[in-house]
Amino acid sequence: MNDASQSLTSRVESLKAGAHVIHASFLNEEPLLALADGRILIGERTLTPHSENAILVATSDPARLVTGGDDGKIFSITSSDAVDQIGDEKGRWIDAVALGPSQSLAWSTGKKVVARDGKGQLKEWSAPSTAQGLAFAPKGYRLGIAHYNGASFWFPNTEGTPEFREWKGSHLDITFSADGRFVVTSMQENTLHGWRLADGKDMRMSGYPSKTRSFSWSHDGHWLATSGADAAVIWPFKDKEGPMGKAPRECGVRHAKVSSVAFHPRALVVAIGYEDGCILLCRLTDAAELLVRVAHKEGGKITSTAWDKTGARMIFGTENGAAGVLTLP
Repeated sequence: MNDASQSLTSRVESLKAGAHVIHASFLNEEPLLALADGRILIGERTLTPHSENAILVATSDPARLVTGGDDGKIFSITSSDAVDQIGDEKGRWIDAVALGPSQSLAWSTGKKVVARDGKGQLKEWSAPSTAQGLAFAPKGYRLGIAHYNGASFWFPNTEGTPEFREWKGSHLDITFSADGRFVVTSMQENTLHGWRLADGKDMRMSGYPSKTRSFSWSHDGHWLATSGADAAVIWPFKDKEGPMGKAPRECGVRHAKVSSVAFHPRALVVAIGYEDGCILLCRLTDAAELLVRVAHKEGGKITSTAWDKTGARMIFGTENGAAGVLTLP
């Protein structure tokens, strides 16, 4: 990675999505696309568990995909031959889904939050307001829930009241650091808010011109890449104070807003997708850039980016149905 004049565009293989890409990833090493029209593409195969209904939300790890639709149904998919309906909210739209340790998962619709452990046992909790975002802590069976005026932290296997961290405003999404020391939410007010979990210390991360809807942690847990500005804004979390009093790094400054970010699983390299369809790779150590995809005249915001577990390939999808896989040299 030397400079922006170098290009990896010839190493991108196009995929035929044909609809808004909700989620792009790899499932058992095969390219995976979950599409707004209800289709799920795994390699050369097409699945339609939601029938004619739309997929609203989706998330995955290397072995599982979970989708939630406007039909109120939640599906867990481990291969094209293993599609399980794990929930049915009777036509209520699914607002968020999350995957956790030990085969756990969760979903929300309105205020209702459902957690499912690895044995299939379901637990429900009613949030104080609409549960906008969900994320499991990296260890244990603990679910973070973003909602109005703060975030709640629920242990589904205990009877106690979930712990509540207050910060005024509407919290949209939530993410835990890999070491479990920090939790960060994105907010309606174009800011991020965080808490140091050991003592509840508040952390404010501001300066965004638009909302942050994509987060990604570096493999060492020391950096959090975020969307919502004309560059990937990357906050330092190495020491115990987190980002407080420190300026973030900015990678890939362009005249277009960043819409999706994905850190490489083994290196301090971040894939940055933009609202104009451009994709860059940026190395954090020296801000060197490589072009993966040029901007497109018809736009086509990058809606999802992800690496395979070895970091050899990166997949992306757009809102207008384009998609592709980059294979690194």
